Amino acid sequence: MARERGEFSLVYQKQVDRDGEAVLGVEALLRWNHPTRGGISPALFIPLAEQNGLIRDITGWVLDRAMTETKDLDGLTLAVNASAVEFGDPEFADELAVILARHDFDPRRLEVEITETAILSEGDEVRRSMDRLHAMGVKIALDDFGVGYSSLSHLQLYPFDKLKIDRMFVTRCSDDVQSATLVHALVSIGRALGMKVVAEGVEDENQRKFLRATGAHAMQGFLFGRPMPIAELKRELADPIAPESKKVAAGGR
Repeated sequence: MARERGEFSLVYQKQVDRDGEAVLGVEALLRWNHPTRGGISPALFIPLAEQNGLIRDITGWVLDRAMTETKDLDGLTLAVNASAVEFGDPEFADELAVILARHDFDPRRLEVEITETAILSEGDEVRRSMDRLHAMGVKIALDDFGVGYSSLSHLQLYPFDKLKIDRMFVTRCSDDVQSATLVHALVSIGRALGMKVVAEGVEDENQRKFLRATGAHAMQGFLFGRPMPIAELKRELADPIAPESKKVAAGGR
C-alpha cells in the first residue's frame, strides 16, 4: 500500500480572516506521489479507497500525521476531511478520540470536514457521529456548500459549526451578478444559522474585498498561499515578511 511505501505526504493551506491578515487555521491535504506515475489526485484514489475498504486506514494516517506536524501551532485550527464511509461508521468517533489522546491534541483545535454525500448515504449514523464529536469538543464543517444537494433542511437537521462555500461560486463573485447574488445568499444563510462561513478558492484582491463585504468570516485560496509542506508553512508563520506574505500584500498569487 502507498502508505507503507512512504508515498503519502501532507500539505497545508492557510485559512485567514476576512482582511487576509491573520491566519486562523490550516487545512491538511493528502498527496500521493507514485514512483512511476507521479502525483495522483485524491479525486481519483479516494473513491477507490472507499470502494476497497482502505479509507479508514488512510484517514487514520492523515489524522495521525497532521496532529504530529501541527501540534505546536498553538491557537490554529486543523481541518481534516472525512468521507461518508467514516461518518457512517459507529466506531469513527471512538477511533478519533484515541488518536487525539495519543497526541494530547486539543480537540477544540480539530475541525472535521464532510460533504453532503455523507449525510445522504448514512443520515442517522452521521447525526450520531456528529453528536459524539461535538461532545468531545471537535468542530464540524460542511464542505463544498452550495454544490449538488445542498438544502436548508440539512443545515437545520445537522449541527454544523462552519460552512465552506465552494470555489465555483467564488471564482466569479466579483464580476458576475448571478455569482455575486448566490454568494451573498450562501453567506447570509450560514450567518443566520449561527455558523462561521469560509470562502474557498479566493485568488485575487477583488474577490477578497467582495467576500469581506458579504460578511464571510474567513477565506482560503491561492491569494493567501498555495498548499505547502509543514516546514514551509512554519517558516512563513514565523516570518511576517515571508515571500508569500509579500505576494498577498501586493495582491498577487
